[in-house]
Amino acid sequence: MEYFVIPVTAFNQNCSLVWCKETGNAVIVDPGGEAKRLQKKIAMLEIVVKEIWLTHGHLDHVGAASELAKFYKVPIIGPHHNEKILMTSLPWQCQIFGMKIIQPLLPDRWLQNGEILKIGKTSFHVLHCPGHSPGHVVFWNKEKKFILMGDVLFNGRIGCTNLPGGNISTLLESIHRQILPLEDSTVFLPGHGLESTLGNERKTNPFLK
Repeated sequence: MEYFVIPVTAFNQNCSLVWCKETGNAVIVDPGGEAKRLQKKIAMLEIVVKEIWLTHGHLDHVGAASELAKFYKVPIIGPHHNEKILMTSLPWQCQIFGMKIIQPLLPDRWLQNGEILKIGKTSFHVLHCPGHSPGHVVFWNKEKKFILMGDVLFNGRIGCTNLPGGNISTLLESIHRQILPLEDSTVFLPGHGLESTLGNERKTNPFLK
């Protein structure tokens, strides 16, 4: 597995290009915007986009999903179906933040907890982790001990819960039930900011004490 991170838009949201080294098959995870810039990098890497994966339905994570799905003629996968209300209210989200309107979006397929997604010969487990939003999922590569975390857990903090559908008790339960049982050496890429490890967050993150 290889991956390349491209922070996009004014939110500096970590869009990830993830691909199987053996086959060159790739997915775009959380394309929050700047579709043309992402297309240019994908062409430079000479990878073949097969799907778009979404961790959740906030505008900064899905802004370019429809445009890229049409360009590459690929399906949009995820998040969990509990995210439906949030994703159909994208125009309202944009109005709140004063952003260009993004049309309502529904994926080609919702995800369920425990599903396994494949990129070529690389597999990711789907973990439903509500709290930041109701249908948030994360993508865990067990073999490489790597998580595409979205906005559940960050380097030194946790996801915000002050947006519609957020709940801090639910978020902390998700982290303790789904994330922290994994190995300390597991590296994760959050939706914004720098990578960390679960071991580091277990020891230093004040929200997990």
